[in-house]
Amino acid sequence: MASSSSSSSALYRISTLQNHISPLESNNKLKSLVKVSPEVSEAISNGRAVVALESTIISHGMPYPQNLQTAKEVESIVRENGAVPATIAILNGVPCIGLNEEELERLASLGKSVQKTAGRDIAYVVATRGNGATTVSATLFFASMVGIQVFVTGGIGGVHRHANETMDISSDLTALGRTPIAVISAGVKSILDIPKTLEYLETQEVYVAAYKSNEFPAFFTERSGCKAPSRVDSPEDCARVIDANMKLNRQAGILFAVPIPKQHSAAGNLIESATQRALAEAREQNVTGNAETPFLLARVNELTGGTSLAANIALVKNNALIGSQIAVALSQLM
Repeated sequence: MASSSSSSSALYRISTLQNHISPLESNNKLKSLVKVSPEVSEAISNGRAVVALESTIISHGMPYPQNLQTAKEVESIVRENGAVPATIAILNGVPCIGLNEEELERLASLGKSVQKTAGRDIAYVVATRGNGATTVSATLFFASMVGIQVFVTGGIGGVHRHANETMDISSDLTALGRTPIAVISAGVKSILDIPKTLEYLETQEVYVAAYKSNEFPAFFTERSGCKAPSRVDSPEDCARVIDANMKLNRQAGILFAVPIPKQHSAAGNLIESATQRALAEAREQNVTGNAETPFLLARVNELTGGTSLAANIALVKNNALIGSQIAVALSQLM
């Protein structure tokens, strides 16, 4: 009986590992298109915890050299908590999954001259051998390509305010609906329409849960006034949901919304007031499409005297901490 039990356990582990194997392992065409860093490649092959990180926050989220310092600090947090960071970007037309120090420096110094790259832009940036900083939708695509299951960001895109007039809905939401990866964020950016975003995520069959809270967070504040569809209370809870999602072969993603740390949420009212003013200015200046979010975030930072940027950095670091713990817990289930 003991032998039979041991054999069953071994078969289960093999089956689970096969579910986590990167598509690159069996597709030479994909191998020739992307560059996976040795550290990330080894971690994936050995079933270690890996955390995907987007790069738009580096190029468009803050000025140099603050962006480089923040990117390095976020990667350090991931490593300190037992996971391997995989910052994703396109450099000279080559999708890179895991950046070395030189590549990170280059991306940070190029700043906004790098194209903000959503899922729809990937083929163009690759074909023209351009440089692209990946948004949530593009990062999801590349993380899925190599078998990374956990992705940390600041906040995802969503349904914009006045979307009933503009039809401005982020491709992050549809990408989440078709990519079975867990995204850890501080909810959705506060410049967006949160209730409509939650409705859209439900339509896309994305499982949404708030971390240690019954209320969905509003990026810069712990509360949005919207009840969270579900709640999780530990990295292990999150890992079990991800594991079940994979075993059931569901093709939709997961969103774990982590509230900003209390000490950084006090300025929420100030930031919301600045957001309302920035939104009005964007409409007056006809700023739309993928230019709108960088415009709004930069303007809100100006209006709050840098308070919003400091809060943004704090929540990204907190998400990296929680996301790494989730990735480690998931690797222990494999």
